[in-house]
Amino acid sequence: MTTTSVPATSGGNRARVGVQRFGTFLSGMIMPNIPALIAWGIFTAFFIDVGWTPNADLSTIVGPFIHYLLPILIAYTGGSIVYGIRGGVVASIATMGAIAGSDKLVADFNAALPEGASQLNEVHMFIGAMILAPLAAYTMKWLDSLWEGKIRAGFEMLVNMFSAGIWGFVMAVVGFYPIAWLVNGLMTILGNAVNWLVEFNLLPLTSILIEPAKVFFLNNAINHGVLTPLGLQQVDDQGSSILFLLEANPGPGVGLLLAFTFFGLGAARASAPGAAVIQFFGGIHEVYFPYALMKPTLILALIAGGMTGVTTNMIGSGALAGPAAPGSIIAVTAQAVNPSAGGVPNLLVVYLSVLLSATVTFVISWVILRASRKRDLEALAATDDAFGAAITQTENAKGKSSDSLRNLRGGAATSVGGGVEPSTMTERQIKNIVFACDAGMGSSAMGASVLRNKIKKAGIEDVTVVNKAIANLDASADLVITQNQLTDRARQQTPNSVHVSVDNFMNSPRYDEVVELVRDQHQDGA
Repeated sequence: MTTTSVPATSGGNRARVGVQRFGTFLSGMIMPNIPALIAWGIFTAFFIDVGWTPNADLSTIVGPFIHYLLPILIAYTGGSIVYGIRGGVVASIATMGAIAGSDKLVADFNAALPEGASQLNEVHMFIGAMILAPLAAYTMKWLDSLWEGKIRAGFEMLVNMFSAGIWGFVMAVVGFYPIAWLVNGLMTILGNAVNWLVEFNLLPLTSILIEPAKVFFLNNAINHGVLTPLGLQQVDDQGSSILFLLEANPGPGVGLLLAFTFFGLGAARASAPGAAVIQFFGGIHEVYFPYALMKPTLILALIAGGMTGVTTNMIGSGALAGPAAPGSIIAVTAQAVNPSAGGVPNLLVVYLSVLLSATVTFVISWVILRASRKRDLEALAATDDAFGAAITQTENAKGKSSDSLRNLRGGAATSVGGGVEPSTMTERQIKNIVFACDAGMGSSAMGASVLRNKIKKAGIEDVTVVNKAIANLDASADLVITQNQLTDRARQQTPNSVHVSVDNFMNSPRYDEVVELVRDQHQDGA
C-alpha cells in the first residue's frame, strides 16, 4: 500500500499521465451521453425504412437526434466539466453555431456541383463539440475572473446573465466560421484516410496502435475521442461502420484471459476465469490489462487477434450500427443485429470476427506462456506469487525497475501485513474510500462493489465506498484505490489522500489490507 507522499515523476510517466488525462477529458464528454446514443440506436433499429417496425412519423426523430441533440449534449457535458452549468450553457450555444456553419458549408458545396454529381452529406459536429466545449467554458471562466468582486451589489445577476449570453454569441460566431471550416476539412481528411485504408486492405494495421494503447489505459481516448465521431459519420453515410469494432471487439481480451485460465500460474490463473466473464459479458476491458502488462510479449498476441478480427470484418463486411459501449458481447450483438447494419447475416460475421480474434490471441498467448513456463515455475517457487514472479521477469527483461512494476508489489512504502501495524500507515481516519478509474463507470464500480461487500462482512458500518472518475476526485477522499497505471494521476488530483495501487480490481489482496486498516482504526477509536 502506498503512502500519501508524491514520488518524483519521470519524463516518460509525465507524458503518459498527460496523454491519459487528455483522453479522460475526451471520453468524459462522450461516456455520460452513451444512453442517448443507445436511445438513438433503438430509434434507428425500429423506425427507419429498413427497421424492424418502420414508422414514417417516428423516423423523423432519427436525423435531428444525431445532428443536433447528440453534439449539443456532448458540448454541454464538456463545458460542465470545465465550468459547471455556466460553462455547459455557453459551450452548447457555441456548438449550435458550428452545426449551422457546417450545414451552410455543405449546402453551398452541393449547390455548386454539376447536376447528377454525388452530393456531400451533413457533417455531424461531434469533434466540433469536443473542441468548442473546453474552449468556450475556459474562456467564460477567464472572463468571469476579470470582474469577480468588482460588480456593484444588486447587479450580479444582470452581469452574469448578459456576460454569458454575449460570450455565447461570440463563441457561436467562432463556431460558425473557423471551427466549422476546420472540422469539415478534418472530417474529410480522416474519412478519406479511412477509405484509403479500407481500399488497400490496410485497416488491420490499426491494431498495431490500438491494442498496445488500450493496455496503457488509452482505450477510452481512442474509442470515444476518435473512432466514435468517425464511425457516427459513416453511419449517416452508409448505415453502419466497421470503426466501432476496432477497439470494442471483446475477442482479443477474452482469448488472453482464457490462455491464462488453462496455462497460467498461481494467482493469475485463479483469477483469469472470473476476469474473462466480466470482460466478455460485462464489457470491462480493463480487467485484462494487468495480465498483458505482467508479460509484455503478450501484447503481440493481442495485436494479432485484433488484426484477425478487423480482417474478418473487412472480408465479410461486418459492422455495427452504433458504438458498442461498454465493449460487451451483449452491446456488440445489439448494434450488429440492427437492420441498418445488415441484421442477422451481419451479426454472424461479427460473431465470427470475435471468435477468430479470440482464437488467434489464445493460441499465440499459449505459445508465449508455454515458452516461459519453466522460468515462471522457478520464479513462482521462489516468490510463491505468480504476479510477483511475472513482475520480476519483466524487470529482468527490461533491465531495470519502474514505478508501475514497483506499484504491482505495493509501491515503495511498507505494505500492511509486512510487519507494520495498519494503524501506523496513516494518521488520517478512513471514512470515505473511493475507487477511481479513467471513466469512473466500469472497473472502478466493480472494485467498489467487491470492497463494499468485504467491509460489510467485517461489520464496519460508518465507512462509505464509492467509485469516481479520476478527474472528479476531491479532498473528501480519505483513501483512493486505483489500478497501478493510473495511480500517478490520482496522486496529482488528491495528494493528501492515502493512495493504494492494485494490479487487478477483481480480487486484489490489497482489499483485505484496507479492511484490516479500517478495522484497526475503528478498534483504536473504540
